[in-house]
Amino acid sequence: MKKIMQLSSLFLGLVMAGSVATAESEDGFKSISNGKDLAGWDGNPKLWSVKDGAIIGQTTPENPIKGNTFLIWTNGTTADFELRCSFKITSQNEKGFANSGIQYRSKVVDTAGWVVGGYQADFEAGKTYSGILYEEKGRGILAQRGQKTVIKDDGEKHKVEVTGSVGKSSEEIQAGIKSGDWNDYVIIAKGNHVQHFINGMLTVDVTDENSAKAPKSGVLALQLHAGGAMTVEFKNLRMKKL
Repeated sequence: MKKIMQLSSLFLGLVMAGSVATAESEDGFKSISNGKDLAGWDGNPKLWSVKDGAIIGQTTPENPIKGNTFLIWTNGTTADFELRCSFKITSQNEKGFANSGIQYRSKVVDTAGWVVGGYQADFEAGKTYSGILYEEKGRGILAQRGQKTVIKDDGEKHKVEVTGSVGKSSEEIQAGIKSGDWNDYVIIAKGNHVQHFINGMLTVDVTDENSAKAPKSGVLALQLHAGGAMTVEFKNLRMKKL
């Protein structure tokens, strides 16, 4: 784990310095999107596309969705890994709502609707949820932004115990997130320990001891959230197995 954190700290330092690496220059990382089309991914073709190297999910007033839907990576699964990418999210509705996330260690629950459930590295156009750990179709919020938590093992039940802070408050983390612009996301999952980083800032640190429900492996997917016209973009998606 110490070695993992040292390598990740090096990458995060580059991010903070404004020099974002790509898979070709990062030891052990492989690109999981070709930047040209949706080869290796499965989702609703009316909602997902690729432009200028970025995967784009978009809803419009003429093409809305009633429930959350996902673009699912079909060339592998996630277990112990580190994922790095950049994201941008914007709202085109009067409420200003736009939410998305990166699903990992997840399972497909509705093939026809491209719906998955599991761990999600959340982000939004708002000021509250970017960086949290949310379990879609499961236990809900497992760590608010800025928290270190332990999910206690109690059979089929679960209890979220806040054990400390990641070193920055939710407000401080939000101040480092660029609204309507590109931001960098890092997800590290090793055993029952997961961490999220945005723009070099640790946002959550979670140890999931709920053996009955803690996902060990599963699919990777990108979320397009219901709730009004919005656009979400992802680029430079690359992953390394740990």
